Amino acid sequence: MYHNRFGAVARLAELGCVLAALTLAAATAARADGCPKASDEIATDRPDVTNSSIVVPVGSLQSENGVNLSGRDGGRTIDGTNSRWRLGIAPCLEVLVDLPSYSGNVRSPGPLGFSDVAPGIKWQISPVPGKIDLSITAGVALPTGTAAIAGRGAQPYIQLPWSWELHDGWGVSGMFTEFFRPAELTGRHMSEATFVIERKLTERMSVFTEYVGDYPDGARPIQLINSGGMYRITPTQQIDLHIAFGLNRNSPNYIVGLGYSFRVDGLFR
Repeated sequence: MYHNRFGAVARLAELGCVLAALTLAAATAARADGCPKASDEIATDRPDVTNSSIVVPVGSLQSENGVNLSGRDGGRTIDGTNSRWRLGIAPCLEVLVDLPSYSGNVRSPGPLGFSDVAPGIKWQISPVPGKIDLSITAGVALPTGTAAIAGRGAQPYIQLPWSWELHDGWGVSGMFTEFFRPAELTGRHMSEATFVIERKLTERMSVFTEYVGDYPDGARPIQLINSGGMYRITPTQQIDLHIAFGLNRNSPNYIVGLGYSFRVDGLFR
């Protein structure tokens, strides 16, 4: 027991060191001329599971929101608003927070309640146009939600989203994530890997297909194929749709989601 507690504390300490290192490195190494600007079009972390490798411009606040309908074993669940707020605080550096989302059952009994509040920080490491963009995100889900839905205790995570623009509107991207749940009795660690193929159809519309694999310790993986599209109403507003299907018995049968995102620029003027 004491060994497990010591390991959990060590992981949290490591996360704190990562957060401090990210802030220091971004302040000293980020190149402002290659970082996102307010004149750039909106780039969101939704509707795919893979987050954008592009951060929010300095002085911009971005709000990303959505609602999902999920089906599993004859039951149906709806959750929303799945809101994430992102604020650019320095060149190539943003802070973000996932707000609590409510989950309710449309059919069949099950847990009801809210997810955790999850603040984080994201640094775009490689702001080089035409190259592979890479970012690193570190955050922690605070124990503010319903335990039956969000789990117990603080849950830190580290993510590495990347993207690569190809030719003729094609692009590929992906993300590696490590989740830690030190307060849980089992399943204290989970790895997630995603891979996306995206195609830009017009200047405003794009579509994607994504593989999502969650690999928890001591349990069967959850695997999904997620497809959808995004449409930019304006350079700073986007609507989206996605449909996912489970690839094994441990996964949801389906997930259908709609979303709306917007960005407000020039807050630091």
